[in-house]
Amino acid sequence: MSAPVIVEATVKQTATLIFMHGLGDTGHGWSSALAAIRPPFMKVICPTAPTQPVSLNAGFRMPSWFDLKTLDIGGPEDEPGIQAARDSVHGMIQKEVSAGIPANRIVLGGFSQGGALALYSALTYDQPLAGVVALSCWLPLHKQFPDAKVNSDDVPIFQAHGDYDPVVPYKFGQLSASLLKSFMKNVTFKTYSGLSHSSSDDEMDDVKDIISKWQQKTNHL
Repeated sequence: MSAPVIVEATVKQTATLIFMHGLGDTGHGWSSALAAIRPPFMKVICPTAPTQPVSLNAGFRMPSWFDLKTLDIGGPEDEPGIQAARDSVHGMIQKEVSAGIPANRIVLGGFSQGGALALYSALTYDQPLAGVVALSCWLPLHKQFPDAKVNSDDVPIFQAHGDYDPVVPYKFGQLSASLLKSFMKNVTFKTYSGLSHSSSDDEMDDVKDIISKWQQKTNHL
């Protein structure tokens, strides 16, 4: 895996955002947008997925966190690949914790396939995190939940989806959110009207607000 893109905090670092890009992208794809909205004390880490063949794209090799076989809700999934990617995210969290940033000051986030990985990684991590920002995505291996969950029910999740998404169907996001709400206490699902499979200024403003709200909550802990 190539080195992640890192945007250092501009004052003393007390928090971290680890954000995973979507299929075929790199860490550079999101770093400048996130640098513009994060609090000054937050370091941003944008890793790049390993390049591997993707079944959904006829075996074409591209940056991908795990193999995608289909985007049908009941379709087969690459369980070993998802778990290996999750282990690598857990390793990134652990590195920040070892450097002195508590887990409850670390936000996991991602877009599309990266958002799916962020959700799965957060739910299967054994320490409460600051929150999860899940954009235009779904919960992978959803049939294993809530049994597969090891994290606290209180970890906040902000899920966002455009209702014109031709890639990851809006319905997929809605179904994931309602499943998450059945076993997590703090799930927000926000719809962006007319948005396709991308982000928008409105969405990024909301992400900025939610991240700073989560950080204020843990500031006094």
